[in-house]
Amino acid sequence: MKTSTTDMLRHIIQHAYAHAPAVKTLLDSAGVSPDEVRAVADLDRIPVTSKDRLVELQEAAPPFGGFLAVPVDQLQHVFFSPGPLYEPSAEETAVLDTIRDVLAIAGFAAGDVVMNTFGYHLIPTGLVIDQVFGQIGATVIPAGVGNADLQIKMMLDLRVTGYVGTPSWLAALIEKAKERGVEFSQFSLKNALVSAEPLPPSLRQTLVEEYGLRVTNAYGTAELGFLAYNTEGGLSMRLLERPIIQVVNPETGRSVGPGETGEVVVTTFNETYPLIRLGTGDLAVNMDPAPGESRQEDRSVILVGRVGDAVKVRGMFVHPNQLRFALSQVAGIARAQAVVTQPQTRDELTLRVVVSDEAADGETLTKAVGVAIESACRVKVDRVEIVPADALPEDARLMLDERTWE
Repeated sequence: MKTSTTDMLRHIIQHAYAHAPAVKTLLDSAGVSPDEVRAVADLDRIPVTSKDRLVELQEAAPPFGGFLAVPVDQLQHVFFSPGPLYEPSAEETAVLDTIRDVLAIAGFAAGDVVMNTFGYHLIPTGLVIDQVFGQIGATVIPAGVGNADLQIKMMLDLRVTGYVGTPSWLAALIEKAKERGVEFSQFSLKNALVSAEPLPPSLRQTLVEEYGLRVTNAYGTAELGFLAYNTEGGLSMRLLERPIIQVVNPETGRSVGPGETGEVVVTTFNETYPLIRLGTGDLAVNMDPAPGESRQEDRSVILVGRVGDAVKVRGMFVHPNQLRFALSQVAGIARAQAVVTQPQTRDELTLRVVVSDEAADGETLTKAVGVAIESACRVKVDRVEIVPADALPEDARLMLDERTWE
């Protein structure tokens, strides 16, 4: 019988508190007893640990910052990721479980021959994906990054059925094959799992419609494994059931409501390296209709960028990528800039727009862009100003915060 998420949460909190000094300090400093963390909602009482803070903790208490919860001699691997951060690994399955879930969703199975183009050097991604493929009975080509000519030859010779890696490298392989006179129909490729960078809608459309690939786009981090996925296109990413993923206000650490924007924060069930409320630094719109209570199939997010790039307007975080998406929904806009001011005590959001067609109806465009931004960003635009092209340079910043905080 499958263990419930709440039971797993209680176990990992108790285990981490007893064996990882940094977690004990984290809870004690917040005045939270491990016995009081009995449901996901209780996690809001525990401070978020950012990746920058994790780096500081590892520097202060090397090498693992007090988060190692097993004896050092039990470790099988120590990975290294930008930060710099050491990531210990033993026989825990938390990260592997997330990969196994996504590979199954993506349609990989025993008998597949897979080109794994994720890195095998120091970072965990390539190695752990390789390990899970072995467990499900697939054959893996540990290609790593680079050497397109050799990878194309191997894909043809070995009749590769699956690809794992970045979407841009898959596109580069297809283009390189064309340059060599190899038609895509000569490949046996059926499935592609892409991650580690954004998947442009136009590229997804090409891969699916022109090449007939089944494409799964996954979101994750080196420390945590995969967290969410998309198999159908669009912006929404469906969250995995485990680990525990919250979208929280970056200032308060408390979960945000449906349709609100916040930081993706994760609590792992990794008994070797129990990261409790790790802030990923990624900003997302929470599409969960009832945080903490929804059915799994209702839990999703829209990733919009990094926390540091967002501007808070009337209590809502607005990211440039959200604004770009909203603007893309309205025809007739050549470029635009959102300007945030505070003439008195209220934030004001003004959108300056250069139109691509001077004959366009300004009133209609103004109304459409206001609706699009309010829908995507959850913030109402106070004014839309149509300005001449020379008033808004092409390299102008998309968002400009002109407020002063004296």
